[in-house]
Amino acid sequence: MWNFVFFFNSLLLGVGLAMDAFSVALANGLNEPCMSKKKMLGIAGIFGVFQGIMPLIGWICVSTVVKYFKAFEALIPWIALALLTFIGGKMIFESLSCSKEEGECKCGGVSFAALLVQGIATSIDALSVGFTIADYDLPAAIVSSLIISVTTFLICLMGIEIGKRAGTHLSGKAGMLGGIILIIIGGEIFITGIF
Repeated sequence: MWNFVFFFNSLLLGVGLAMDAFSVALANGLNEPCMSKKKMLGIAGIFGVFQGIMPLIGWICVSTVVKYFKAFEALIPWIALALLTFIGGKMIFESLSCSKEEGECKCGGVSFAALLVQGIATSIDALSVGFTIADYDLPAAIVSSLIISVTTFLICLMGIEIGKRAGTHLSGKAGMLGGIILIIIGGEIFITGIF
């Protein structure tokens, strides 16, 4: 179990699962180009924690309540679409009413509550990874989830940094672009989940 293939597969799972979170992190960076390093770490940390916890929850569900999880699985695309469309629409609305003065950001960026919603929306599909790691024992499932979490954290840090740099150049239109990206991600998760 504890071989190169195990670690490599966990890393690949982490990269695959982190793509939605990367896009949302990019949108957050676009929305708040003057974001502090502390907030960047916090955002990436939230996405990393959610991406790491969800496969473990899925793993537990496979072991205990598979029939209930199967019923819930059909709702995942709808939940992600609703949450990301709501937050994306809110970002667009706020960017339209946001003003900048003397180069300082007047918009507060994304709130902690909105970050939690983003974390859930982008990681809820990771519940199904519990089926992928179902044959792992508990320590292996935890290590795999930690690898997924750290991978997501690092990828999201890159996304925020790229978004911040682009947001500085895009000025007032960055928040709107970030909101549009979130709505598109919600649509992509929905379409992929339904079809």
